[in-house]
Parts: sequence; structure tokens; C-alpha cells
Amino acid sequence: MSLPSLHATLPVASPLIPHGEAAAYGDLPSPDPHTDAELAALLSLLTAPPYARIASVAVGHSRDAASCSAAAAFVEAWRATGREVLAVIDWPEVAASWLRAANRFTAEEPDAWVVAAAPLGWAQMSRRLRHSTDWDPARTYGFASLGDSRLPALAGPATLQGMRGTTADGGSIWTIDRGWVTQQAPVPPTSSSPRVARCK
Repeated sequence: MSLPSLHATLPVASPLIPHGEAAAYGDLPSPDPHTDAELAALLSLLTAPPYARIASVAVGHSRDAASCSAAAAFVEAWRATGREVLAVIDWPEVAASWLRAANRFTAEEPDAWVVAAAPLGWAQMSRRLRHSTDWDPARTYGFASLGDSRLPALAGPATLQGMRGTTADGGSIWTIDRGWVTQQAPVPPTSSSPRVARCK
């Protein structure tokens, strides 16, 4: 008589953050509207050496107004450089699993991912991405709202390892490293850095 498969008998651990654990961090702030300096710095981060070979991105955002606007502005500015946006997807702050959004976010295999989102929803989404896809946080870039020290604590120290982004004033680059959010001066802009058109 054959024995049942272990995969059929052992439950798979859920990647979702337990409600009590998320509640311990209190109400995380909603994203502020992005700034021109923030967007310009993010574009420079993705187009300056050693990342200049990034030609295609997938853009993801939560559904609040600030994140939607930031994502749309990035898509417009990125396409204006002649580079490709393979997908634009969104996700809710509360969901059963985030699996559908995670699969859509990674389906096109972009060179990099760009995220404009509220911290809690992105923490949930990133845990699902690490659990169920080949997503790489070190190839992921975010707006200022995600440079929050509570984000890696919520997501888990290894979940977002290597993710980076820009501060709201465009003056610093934040990086998630071993559960900490660190900041450093950005790469100086070059003559080939893309210009950012102001919103009308």
C-alpha cells in the first residue's frame, strides 16, 4: 500500500500577517501625495549606473488616491524615456490572499518592479510574493511611503531585503537591509537623466 504524499497531508503555512500582529503597530499612515523631486529621484535611481540597463518594469500600487496618482505619474515619465511598462496592477489593503495580484505582478518577468503603496497592504503583498512567486525584492523600487521602519518589521526581515526607494524631498535613497531601513545620498543626476514633466 502506498503512503500519501507529504505535500497532500501537511498544511502550507499562510504568508498573511496575523491581525493581532498587524494591530500591534497601530494605524500606519496613509501615503502622502508624491512630489516632483521624489519622482525625479526615483527615475534617476532606475536609470543611473549600475541600474541603467533596466529597460522594462511592472508597476504596482494600492488603491488610495496618492498611490494611484504616483503610479500613474511614474508610468507616464518612464514611457517618456522610451522604456517599457509591462504591467500596471493594484491591490486592496484587505484581501483573502493577495495571490491573484502577486501572480499578475510577476507574470511578465520585468527587469524591475516599482511600487507606490500604503505600508500595510504592501507588507501583505510582499509576503505573498516571496511565498508564491519568483519576485526579487532587490529589483524592487518604492516611493517615499515605503521607507518606513515598520514595514520590514511587519513583512519580516528577509522579505524585503534589498528593496530601495527615494525620500519625499528626493534628497536620500532608502534601502531595506536585514530588517532595517537605512538612508544614503542619491546617485548624482547625469546629463542623460530623464526630465520629469510637472502635473497639470
